[in-house]
Amino acid sequence: MKGRTIALDHLGEAEAAALIVDGKLEDLLIDSDHARPGTIYRGIAQRPMKGQGGMFLDTPEGSAFLRQVKGLSPGQPLVVQVTGFAEPGKAIPVTTRVLFKSRFAIVTPGAPGLNISRRIKDEDIRESLLEIAHEVMPGAKEAENGLILRSSCAEGDPDEIAEDVAAMAQLCEQVMADVSGEAEVLVEGDGPHALAWREWDEGDVDAEAGSFERHNVHEMIEALARPLVPLPGGGSMSIEPTRALVAVDINTGGDTSPAAGLKANVAALRELPRQLRLRGLGGQIIVDLAPMPKKERRQVESVLRAALKQDPTETILAGWTQLGLMELQRKRERVPLSEVLKPGMLS
Repeated sequence: MKGRTIALDHLGEAEAAALIVDGKLEDLLIDSDHARPGTIYRGIAQRPMKGQGGMFLDTPEGSAFLRQVKGLSPGQPLVVQVTGFAEPGKAIPVTTRVLFKSRFAIVTPGAPGLNISRRIKDEDIRESLLEIAHEVMPGAKEAENGLILRSSCAEGDPDEIAEDVAAMAQLCEQVMADVSGEAEVLVEGDGPHALAWREWDEGDVDAEAGSFERHNVHEMIEALARPLVPLPGGGSMSIEPTRALVAVDINTGGDTSPAAGLKANVAALRELPRQLRLRGLGGQIIVDLAPMPKKERRQVESVLRAALKQDPTETILAGWTQLGLMELQRKRERVPLSEVLKPGMLS
């Protein structure tokens, strides 16, 4: 099955979206009970945490933690935005660097300037986009709020882009001025369907009931619920989250040739970012590679870095342990799939 399909459906009562490219699941979004990233609160400062460089805030959806605070006093209200999901028992991560994102634009309060995505190379398109920006947000370079025109503008209708930018600019002004008062949700973060529309490139959209069944999404999710990931050539990769970290083990399977270890490691590391994204895994990731000569480490590092460039989640290759394990640090942007899936969701 060739092509690019965006399936919008529900798993049980939870809104969900799947991106399928050439019959392969490339991304999966499932709503949860957690605070959605992108949600904007009016939070109330509570107490600073000495030694951690941060402060706890009260929000309508629980305690939040703000890093690197200066000049805040207990009881002070401030506008913050959710940056990721909190682990069980931990505070919601938030930032004061609020962004107002839409399909075509990002409005940046406190960071003036007009910028166009570097992925848009055509100079004529860039010039026309600058004209739209100057018309809709005059004086943005000198004003308090800035504007970033996203790569999706390259294929967008000019009137739709202008309308989108104007709506985001107006929302930004309203929200950033709404500082006084008790803890409150000022803007709800986007759900899976809105995120799919905003973040995924164009594709054939199937929003009719039963779209997941028609595109075999249930079967693909069931495969993600299992630790074992088969690899081309007969090898395998096992991905198992623990409380402290995510353990990844790469095996060659029945291949006993001298190049088997490198072959399995290359296949696994090309696939690893997609598997982590679909499974919603982040934090500390330790990879136990199949046996290979130490001189081949640079090659597998290059393979992994190339795969990470195609993945939107910030992931750092920290290095190697003395035991030869690869260490990664990945931003926690999603709830783990194991926490989201409820009994009966896939039936």
